[in-house]
Amino acid sequence: MIRVAILGGGIGSQHLDAYQTLSEFDVSLIVDQDANRRQQFESKGFSAAPDIEAALVSDADLIDICLPPHMHAPVALQALRAGKHVICEKPLATSLAQVAAMKEAAQTAKKQIFPVFQYRFGPAFDHLSALRAAGLTGAPITASLETHWNRGADYYAVPWRGTWAGEQGGAVLGHAIHAHDLLVHLMGPIAQVTAQLGTLVNPIETDDTGAIIFVLENGALATSSITLGSSTDETRMRMVYRDLTATSASNPYAPGDGKWEFHARNAAQQNAVDTVIKNTPMRPNGFAGFLTEAANALQDRPNQAVTLTDGMASIELVTAIYASHRSGQSVSLPLTADHPMHEGWLP
Repeated sequence: MIRVAILGGGIGSQHLDAYQTLSEFDVSLIVDQDANRRQQFESKGFSAAPDIEAALVSDADLIDICLPPHMHAPVALQALRAGKHVICEKPLATSLAQVAAMKEAAQTAKKQIFPVFQYRFGPAFDHLSALRAAGLTGAPITASLETHWNRGADYYAVPWRGTWAGEQGGAVLGHAIHAHDLLVHLMGPIAQVTAQLGTLVNPIETDDTGAIIFVLENGALATSSITLGSSTDETRMRMVYRDLTATSASNPYAPGDGKWEFHARNAAQQNAVDTVIKNTPMRPNGFAGFLTEAANALQDRPNQAVTLTDGMASIELVTAIYASHRSGQSVSLPLTADHPMHEGWLP
């Protein structure tokens, strides 16, 4: 049994729901500053506390960080130094320097960090992974990503949102980060980024609109269209490989759900594609899938857990996007330790 302390009862409540479906975990403490929220958790039989220190000195094996972005890296470092494993909501950190410090702390403590990318866990991505393993996709050629969501005054009524001090970034950091992680996960590392960002929808400090071009390591090209000014919340993905095209539905927060289409370029291969899809075993979805793989990793079982390396790549990509936008030039990856934004991208 893995004992868990959740820090933050907002998105943390969704984590809690997933933990409760899995026998490997026991949520021993929930930390939240909001007294009403604590009372609600206590009424359901959970222990609750107002201060992070209570989790750090508790018997929890794992600290699950569901706090505002500017707190992620500092609290993760505290947890590692207290001898805890860490699950951390996105973004893992807000600078490459923070990521380097987290890596060093994890190595020193001999503990693991699992950045939260629950979107990886959905039926369509199980299907696509099986098709790749069966040799039915071929090399990546191109992809288009759309993160078209609706965020207005009610969303930004939370004081830290839309600010560089609190949120530490805009739609690139807090919204499209999932789609970009999926692109890397399913099509390979990114070698070059060209980005243009804007604040066109809301009276905020940070970006809420973006248009990005990615060049993948194998030469494939991809685009990402981002806005928080859509009339509805929709995420769309279309991934074109040499031998197969995969097209998503429009589910915003679980893009691996919904009816995807998988079409072989050679019609003679369609039966093989359909057979793989029909016979692909399904893993738990969303947070439950993410946490299942984390449990497997913590218990030294074969796993497909999201790793610190995955989280590092995500923060490096965000850094490159902001660097490209501000310089007006393409930015090549990987970034070096002497990159001007190594300490962060805050203006």
